[in-house]
Amino acid sequence: MSWGKFQMIHCLFYRLYWSHVANQSCISSIDVGSAQCHFMVSRSPVFKAMLESEMEESRSGTIKISDVSYSVLRSFVHYLYTAEATLDENMALDLLVLAERYQVKHLKAYCEKFMTSKVNGENALISFAFANQHNAKHLMEASLSMVMDNMDKLTKQDEYKELVEKDPRLVVGIYEAYLSKQVNTAAVATEYLPV
Repeated sequence: MSWGKFQMIHCLFYRLYWSHVANQSCISSIDVGSAQCHFMVSRSPVFKAMLESEMEESRSGTIKISDVSYSVLRSFVHYLYTAEATLDENMALDLLVLAERYQVKHLKAYCEKFMTSKVNGENALISFAFANQHNAKHLMEASLSMVMDNMDKLTKQDEYKELVEKDPRLVVGIYEAYLSKQVNTAAVATEYLPV
């Protein structure tokens, strides 16, 4: 990384600040100078709309991001400048949500790829619900495949019961995919039966 780029990132991190509001929800803000403004605009169409129009952010030079921790915001801004992120399961979830919100497609794809590699029988239902909520197609497909392969075990999990209560439409979609797979498997099997 060049010294100029390092200084710009350091300056922006220095200008990030963290505060708690009365209801204990977190608000993180980015004070955007002219150099940072140009950079943020080039990375996100949402930031572009915020900073190049008559919105409050362009007048104040501050972008307020609610419901995100300082570490997640710091990783998000670091990715915007370097296209690098150190991920674990929680950071990938949080960054994917931010990437979707601010339309940073390459970060969303990066997090989705990481999360897809972590799908297993224990987290498949949660991953599927998350993917559905955040339009993460590849994660949704991998999770659904894992759900269908482990249907007997997963329907006994507490997460399944919660999903039935919270989003029955999603559960119906799982069963439709499961039944479709069963019908296709049966059709293929009958093709090879002797006449």
